[in-house]
Amino acid sequence: MSRVVAVVTDSTAYLPAVQAVAANVTVVPVQVVVGGETFDETAVSSADIADALREWRPISTSRPSPSAFIEVYQRLAVGGADEIVSVHLSGAMSATVESAELAAKEVSVAVRVVDSRSIGMGLGFPVLAAAQAAASGADAERVEQIAWARSASASVLFYVDTLEYLRRGGRIGKAAALVGSALSVKPLLHLVDGNVTPLEKVRTTSRALARLEELALERVGDGAADVAVQHLANPDRAHALAARIQESAGGAVAVTVGEVGAVVGAHVGPGMIAVAVCPR
Repeated sequence: MSRVVAVVTDSTAYLPAVQAVAANVTVVPVQVVVGGETFDETAVSSADIADALREWRPISTSRPSPSAFIEVYQRLAVGGADEIVSVHLSGAMSATVESAELAAKEVSVAVRVVDSRSIGMGLGFPVLAAAQAAASGADAERVEQIAWARSASASVLFYVDTLEYLRRGGRIGKAAALVGSALSVKPLLHLVDGNVTPLEKVRTTSRALARLEELALERVGDGAADVAVQHLANPDRAHALAARIQESAGGAVAVTVGEVGAVVGAHVGPGMIAVAVCPR
């Protein structure tokens, strides 16, 4: 009889609740602090965060506590899980992975913690692949391997209207070199080994989005891939970009559109457009 493997992630995967439930994925919320008050990310709307950012109200984020993970792991064990694979946002951006690792040492059920080195659907797609493997009867080692492999193959590219939010949040990394010219360029950024890194500089928003499309299609290549266009308070441009990518890539590619939540939104600001590409 095969062992039951449960899959856990955090709220920065931005899996729609219906999708997470259908995939049997348990989501642990990351915390967001708005005006000194702490909330679960899942309890704060993207629109509220966008409004707070436009008004320059103080927003910060923090990892889930180890006790939050302990509660989830124990609940899954009581519910029949023999092992758990817990897949999370980049450890270079957040100590969420550290909380999961600390919790794993405190519970009787075996927990394998995976640092995806990614975020958004760059995390979400590997989580869904891991959950599908678990549902098909794969053992925990195989589920972990799939999470690692899909995370390593994923690309996350994004455009921001301004680097100011990344600078204020301390997540700017090597993109700090662009700050001085931020008024004259529209930066394209990407994740490299879990860190925000400059990719290209272009002069206009329209050119930035056209280039984002080109770069995403390059990463799709000729094979099958999952693609997500994510945004904060920029739905029209996100849907238009997704439609162009879908048309160019054809039937081997599934393109979804979604809005990021409070944690990512707090660091990228309104207007952000991201594309996550995860080859199958």
